[in-house]
Amino acid sequence: MNFTENKAIYLQIAEWVFEQILKSKWNEGDRIYSVRELGMQLEVNPNTVLRSYDFLQNLEVIVNKRGVGFFVADDAKDKIISYKKKQFVEEELPSIFKTLTLLKINWSDVEKMYQEYANNQ
Repeated sequence: MNFTENKAIYLQIAEWVFEQILKSKWNEGDRIYSVRELGMQLEVNPNTVLRSYDFLQNLEVIVNKRGVGFFVADDAKDKIISYKKKQFVEEELPSIFKTLTLLKINWSDVEKMYQEYANNQ
């Protein structure tokens, strides 16, 4: 995993976990890596992974079964989608709207670009 400097590492790890779940690489009820295992795999301090796991537990995306390990929560996908939509609308969309306005790009142009993008996926 290549970390960027513009976002805390623990949040980048959480984003990676989101991706594993949204792509169905990890399914509801699946056991996930221990803090140490993931720390070794990503070459980060286990405390950083623990901070990510705390963040994910607060979002109710993963659950800790004491003595057994961490597991993907039953409604993890729904929780992630809800969290990511809220984050997108509050943090990214205003910047996109500002750029569209400054560049005088109208909504019909955006729709055409989106359709082209969607058709190529």
